[in-house]
Amino acid sequence: MMYTVPQLSERINTFITEHPFLRTPEGLYAPVDYVLSMGGKRIRPLLMLMSYNLYRDELSPIMNQAMGIEVYHNYTLLHDDLMDRADMRRGKETVHKVWNDNTAVLSGDAMLVLAYQLMADAPASCLKRVLDTFGQTALEICEGQQFDMEFEQRKDVTEQEYMEMIRLKTSVLLAASLKIGALMAGAPAEDEQNLYDLGINLGLAFQLKDDLLDVYGDPKVFGKNIGGDILCNKKTYMLIRAFERAEGEQLRRLNDWVDAASYDPQEKIQAVTALYDALDIKSLCEQKIAYYSRQAALCLERVGVPAECKEELKKLMEQLMYRQS
Repeated sequence: MMYTVPQLSERINTFITEHPFLRTPEGLYAPVDYVLSMGGKRIRPLLMLMSYNLYRDELSPIMNQAMGIEVYHNYTLLHDDLMDRADMRRGKETVHKVWNDNTAVLSGDAMLVLAYQLMADAPASCLKRVLDTFGQTALEICEGQQFDMEFEQRKDVTEQEYMEMIRLKTSVLLAASLKIGALMAGAPAEDEQNLYDLGINLGLAFQLKDDLLDVYGDPKVFGKNIGGDILCNKKTYMLIRAFERAEGEQLRRLNDWVDAASYDPQEKIQAVTALYDALDIKSLCEQKIAYYSRQAALCLERVGVPAECKEELKKLMEQLMYRQS
């Protein structure tokens, strides 16, 4: 039986709701439940369940791992928000705002341990491979975050460096979700690899789409203000390519806006967006998204199950690529 995305989403949300962390002290675990109650797209556990469902009908053996990957993802967001001093996440105040910095650190640390405990509840036959995949992924995400922080101080970040950073920071967790689903289902090794590669390409396209929407999205649909990346000089694909392409007066204006200590936010967003328009950065980004989307689709084609079994996964990939939020 192939489950639909809505059916799997409901299954994940119900499982998380029905498995709160009922340990003490409450002050440590209340922020964990708060973060998980915010919802979100649940993309990573969805991908894990869909990968598993390509080979197995009964999902209960992998629900702990699916919850574990979501707990882990939310742990990274909790610590990211603290590092970025972000006040809001999914329309609600972030943990360090509701509680304080120390609570955000400690509750985040607890989430990491809880994620490992959930992941470790795998059959002995595949336990080591599940934990090896998860551990390697967790380390790579730390590496990606460090690169991201270091890029804040540089203007000479290359496209290649940026793509490697988002591979580490975003793609590997999508890839690991798909791979763990496949290996727990007993999939052939070549399918495991194709599903992992699918996740890498999907993650690259997903992050590039985020970069694009931050500049060209509809704020009513996007769910947050447009131009946030421009205001904080975030080294996105858009800004990196603009620095590569700009010359003369355009390069001078771009540097002036990036270096400006004080400015009118709307004026900066409009001016930098106008430079992106003049340099045709939007179409460059769209071409790159289309390339990685095609690569992901090719990886899915190579997975050795009947085409009809892959339809839901294919639909989800298309939703992620054509999303407006």
